[in-house]
Amino acid sequence: MNELVVANIQVSSTLDYKSNLKKIKTYLTQAKEEGAQVAFLPECFYSISNGRAPSPYLVEWNNEHFDNIKQLAIDSGLFLIGGSVAFKTDEGILNKAINFDPQGNVIGSYDKCHLFSCDITTVDEQGNTKHKKINEGDIYIAGNDPLIIDVLGWKIGIAICFDLRYPSFLQYYYDKKVDLITFASAFTVPTGMAHWHTLLRARAIEGQCYVVASAQTGENNPGIHTFGHSLVINPWGEVLSDLKELEGVSIKRLKKSKISETRSRVIL
Repeated sequence: MNELVVANIQVSSTLDYKSNLKKIKTYLTQAKEEGAQVAFLPECFYSISNGRAPSPYLVEWNNEHFDNIKQLAIDSGLFLIGGSVAFKTDEGILNKAINFDPQGNVIGSYDKCHLFSCDITTVDEQGNTKHKKINEGDIYIAGNDPLIIDVLGWKIGIAICFDLRYPSFLQYYYDKKVDLITFASAFTVPTGMAHWHTLLRARAIEGQCYVVASAQTGENNPGIHTFGHSLVINPWGEVLSDLKELEGVSIKRLKKSKISETRSRVIL
């Protein structure tokens, strides 16, 4: 398939998975009505915790929460790509992206390989200093392997949030000539303001491929604020859509001809 119609969904998920599901179902319905074939969701779309402890709504293969997500794909009739959940295993909790086809079949899962760690000091307009330290390793264990899936003839590389900062990891996707890389994310506001657009455009340019980055936005929980700005970027590094800080969905038609055109202009 030479063209792919994608829906990039931006939400402000909270701990309450039921309210998150209700909201996401609305956006998936809208996406289908507007002709989308594939929908991309943000990191921790199902339930986002306070960053100090895991969500109590842990997904396991074929448990209630897994079935809820599977049903999203079936009810919408869309491929459900990216978007991560807290996933329970015997070894620990993974930040896992489970990808579904429109029939609810799993078409590959990816475990976040690079866990977020930061120590941020900010100063507000009144001169007050705020210090925040976040270490995702306190909650999750890291994955090991990249994942490429085939969706309607498009090769899609799966990545999650902090993976964005590791071009050596992403080189695997570049070498395999993927058509698209997706980054399901929940970027902090300070790091998002500083680096989000620049890093995502760079990854599209490096890979000469489309980038779809679906992000969390707004105040998810007390103390957890995310940057938003879900982006779709073409292989030349041009931003096709930016959802800014609003919840919602953007629909874009991607063309393989743009990939081949870019790769013929700059031969890597």
